[in-house]
Amino acid sequence: MSAEIQAEILALFRETGVLLSGHFLLTSGQHSPLFLQCSQVMQYPDHAAYLARLLAAPFREAKIQTVIGPAMGGIILAHEVARQLGARALFAEKADGRLLLRRGFRITRGERVLVVEDAVTTGGSVRRVLQLVRAAGAEPVGVAMLVDRSGGRVDFGVPQRALLELDIPIYAPEACPLCRDGLPLTAPKEE
Repeated sequence: MSAEIQAEILALFRETGVLLSGHFLLTSGQHSPLFLQCSQVMQYPDHAAYLARLLAAPFREAKIQTVIGPAMGGIILAHEVARQLGARALFAEKADGRLLLRRGFRITRGERVLVVEDAVTTGGSVRRVLQLVRAAGAEPVGVAMLVDRSGGRVDFGVPQRALLELDIPIYAPEACPLCRDGLPLTAPKEE
């Protein structure tokens, strides 16, 4: 990804209110001074289509049959990337501490699947989707994400692509300097 396109994506994220500063509780249970509320950019169909086109590009020749993302962050993204690739779109939902296919969705043995996610910190949700895909006997072809918050440290064992790779600090709650400083903790995914 060229520096020019990355700068354009970052500007788009700022313009649409994706980048937030404060003291945030992440899905992983970790704390962070920065949060990416990617749903803010995905609410604009033209922006979603543009970002999906960029994510789909390296996978165009991979014969993807299905694109899947975890609910909630991966729903719109999976749909838009699937549209770019001429594939179908699914999403996995949380139930009983796992991600499951519901609503009659099925993945078949040998199906070529691309996993998508809006923002990855530890990669837990993506790993659970990959596990779901493999348990169905399907072939995970790759992972595509809008933002890799780990600075490139997350490895899923398949080809992966992030539009932005950021090294955003995360802290265990007991070692969080923001907690120590008394900053109020917010859970943006619950607002």
